[in-house]
Amino acid sequence: MEAAALRSGSTASELPGDRAARIVEAMRTSVAARGIAGSTFDHVAREAGVSRGLLHYYFQTKERLLVEVVRRESQVRGELLRQAVAGAHSGDELIDALVRSFEDLLADDSSGVVMFYELLTLAQRNEEIAAELEELSRTLRLQLSQALQHGSAAGVFELRADPDDLASFLLALADGVMIRRMSEPALDVRRLMDQAVAAARALLA
Repeated sequence: MEAAALRSGSTASELPGDRAARIVEAMRTSVAARGIAGSTFDHVAREAGVSRGLLHYYFQTKERLLVEVVRRESQVRGELLRQAVAGAHSGDELIDALVRSFEDLLADDSSGVVMFYELLTLAQRNEEIAAELEELSRTLRLQLSQALQHGSAAGVFELRADPDDLASFLLALADGVMIRRMSEPALDVRRLMDQAVAAARALLA
């Protein structure tokens, strides 16, 4: 019985079995499809296969559940970035890997991107979500910066800028392309991506 698992002060990590993962993923999918306003506990509970009462007990509010969604997004994006930079043996290979990772993010539709920017908008009014998004951004930047430092130290490629500045620049390029894609869906972003790649190559030999 779900009621037997309920404890005062419980958190998502204390949910039994895979329920926490199902709930968080259901909310993540719902935000991408319906937006934050349209993602009710009823929708999420139904898609996660749990009771609405369980969601209310463990998360109390939609905002608290959204914090867990941001943490999940951090894990997903971090793993994509790790896979992208692993095994690169030159600057060209690293850039190609990052481009493939970016293309995978945009592959089928922009739901993941929409979900992220929905959360970014909410973060302007919610300090807890803002803090989680800041941590997500910082983590991705540091992961990429460290990969650049290691590659440079190993002689795989030469950096023409500070690794942290370069990591921030590469992420800003990706953000810019995504915003163009969202604001002007008919635009062929391939040409824009080619320009972004050329700018990245100028700083990574």
